[in-house]
Amino acid sequence: MNSTLTLLSRLAVVTAVGLAVAACSKVTAENYAKIKVGMAYADVTATLGSPSGCSETAGFKVCKWGDEKSGVTVRFAADKVMMHSADNIK
Repeated sequence: MNSTLTLLSRLAVVTAVGLAVAACSKVTAENYAKIKVGMAYADVTATLGSPSGCSETAGFKVCKWGDEKSGVTVRFAADKVMMHSADNIK
């Protein structure tokens, strides 16, 4: 009984932390509006946080923030924004 209660307590803490992190997402329409062509990669990450993932080919980098349901995609050349788009952000 006691070990079950401890396990449930730990699960509740992990769930609460996960929800708090999700609620604090910097991927918002307001922050997306701050992204401008020519902006440095460091400034974009300061605005949106760390990307979910990036790929790089021949000096061009594509980074994504968010998940499969909503997010922001930014394309960089020489670490400067070339293009950006958003899907289902609020």
